[in-house]
Amino acid sequence: MSTTSTEPVRPGRASLLYDPKIRGYVYQLALLAIVGFLIYSAASNAIENLRAQKIASGFGFWHNASGFDVNQKLIPYDASTGTYGRAFYVGLLNTLLVAAIGIVLSTFLGFFVGVARLSTNWVVAKIAMVYVEVIRNLPLLLQLFFWYNAVLKPLPNPRQSIQLPAGFLLNNRGLYIPDPHLGPGGSLIVWAFLLGIVATLVFRHWARKQQAATGKQYPIGLVALGLIVVLPLLIYFVTGRPVSFVYPELAGFNLRGGIQIFPEFVALLLGLTTYTAGFIAEVVRAGILAVSKGQTEAANALGLRAGPTLKLVVIPQAMRVIIPPLTSNYLNLTKNSSLAVAIGYPDLVQVFTGTVLNQTGQAVEVVAITMAVYLTISLVTSLFMNIYNRRMALVER
Repeated sequence: MSTTSTEPVRPGRASLLYDPKIRGYVYQLALLAIVGFLIYSAASNAIENLRAQKIASGFGFWHNASGFDVNQKLIPYDASTGTYGRAFYVGLLNTLLVAAIGIVLSTFLGFFVGVARLSTNWVVAKIAMVYVEVIRNLPLLLQLFFWYNAVLKPLPNPRQSIQLPAGFLLNNRGLYIPDPHLGPGGSLIVWAFLLGIVATLVFRHWARKQQAATGKQYPIGLVALGLIVVLPLLIYFVTGRPVSFVYPELAGFNLRGGIQIFPEFVALLLGLTTYTAGFIAEVVRAGILAVSKGQTEAANALGLRAGPTLKLVVIPQAMRVIIPPLTSNYLNLTKNSSLAVAIGYPDLVQVFTGTVLNQTGQAVEVVAITMAVYLTISLVTSLFMNIYNRRMALVER
């Protein structure tokens, strides 16, 4: 007669590698070891190459004399007394200048084209569609060459400069504008202008809170016009018009006086603005289409016309969809500005990674600094856009 054992079966000791947590730790340690080995190999190879070429590593070159000039500079810089560190700041400011202006212009143009794509006017909608499709499908570098070589270079020489209103002159060496000089009391006009901007922002914040609480609207546009434009004009006349202008005039084969805006800057700005605006337009169009049609129908039922409906109902809701991809386009515009080296605009890449690197041979240090700068700009831009995005996000109950 057979008997059945009732003792529990004890499983054998399983390998630690069958534990998912232990196995995950092992894989992560192996990956870290591989990455560390690659970094060590690259660093050792770079050190050996620098030693073989008798190039000293470090940042001692920062205070050495540069010996080259830069045509566009926002801070004082001279070839005879300037240093490589000073040249870095010149290139950095040029990059920030074109990126900041490009972001503002591309945002306005992109919103205009994006709204135009949804226009009920067939001609306007098709023109906007052609613009978006053509601009987005052409390489940015090719567009920069077009603006620089096909649009700006064929302009007449300084002797045959094109006369524009308000004393502006346009030729193949750039756009010349009058140079303002502040006399005694002129600083009051600048302070009045800055104060007007701050006061406008404060009034706008207060007016929106009042509208949300009571429903009453305030003329923000008229108040802004009075504070930013009318107030400085009043200070200008009260202080005896202390602002004078030095107009550009022909002297020999060139122009003297005034402020010169170089064609490289104009070509880069036009290229970045029109290119990025094509992508922003599609983002805006997608954001508007994401808003329920019932919102528009409800606004129409309340008697709102198309313009106020778009401004007060559709766009505020669409911004919640628009802002995240809009941030990516801002970052792309800033990074795409490095293509300025192709048309000779003295941005950070052209001045620092180009000229400074070639003269000093400090490739590792120069490239590392340049990478850190673009990374910092991107992170700061993302930080501010994320703050704005949180302010625009829906607050759930």
